[in-house]
Amino acid sequence: MSKTDPNLTVSNQLGELLRYWREVRGVSQMDLSLDAGVSQRQVSFIESGKSVPGRQTLLNIAQSLGVPLRERNALLLSAGYAPMYSEASWNAEEMSVITRAARRLLQQHEPFPAVVMDRYWNVLMTNRAAPRFFNCFLDMDARTGPRNLLHLMFDPHGMRPHLADWEAVARSLIQRVRREAVGYVVDRQTQKLLDALLAYPDVRPEWQSQESLASASSLPMVPLNFVKDGTVLSYFSMVTTVGAPVTVASQELRIECMFPADDATESRHLTLLKTGRP
Repeated sequence: MSKTDPNLTVSNQLGELLRYWREVRGVSQMDLSLDAGVSQRQVSFIESGKSVPGRQTLLNIAQSLGVPLRERNALLLSAGYAPMYSEASWNAEEMSVITRAARRLLQQHEPFPAVVMDRYWNVLMTNRAAPRFFNCFLDMDARTGPRNLLHLMFDPHGMRPHLADWEAVARSLIQRVRREAVGYVVDRQTQKLLDALLAYPDVRPEWQSQESLASASSLPMVPLNFVKDGTVLSYFSMVTTVGAPVTVASQELRIECMFPADDATESRHLTLLKTGRP
């Protein structure tokens, strides 16, 4: 049941949020009403602040728009309802089943690097191979601040000097940030991350466009080519996410695993971890 009254005084924050998500998804009020099973008039009233929908109706609307769980909580709060989805941290007790599974994946990916990250590419966990690999190029213990995979790749004092075709890699990573954003929406924190990456030397704003990535490689992806002692090691990554998440942390968790892109790299990688030289 919705609360409708010509004299009803409600915050228009809900209406603004709903309009934002509808415009982000590129759907009309009519399209949303048909998909969510509500009238177009009700959608209009919600957006104008004249009506507050029932809790289940609001959840149905959020589901229709594919609103991420964290932002669904914001919609509920703006309508005066309690949040539905737990926002406990990734290492909370209620996440133990998922974190144990993540650790198992990390261990099984040895001897190749694998990391667990949040939605903003901050590293939460790694397997043993990840720091061993990156320490072959720089002293990871000397790096200050939060561990963030993107900053590691863009920083001139990080892995950037050790990346062949750095411009192509950087451009592909910026496009990945936009493409893989939770709910396919660049929120304020993600935009802040992008702004920080664009502030690095020689990073150009046009890299955010959807232009095709030129690559001399015949591989079906843009490889990460690291150079060590004149030898090129080529990798690509695969990302694992939680299926059917019902908490914010489980939806935002990502496991990124690096794989050798060719047999030569696989052999050189094993030598690199043993001797520090490929």
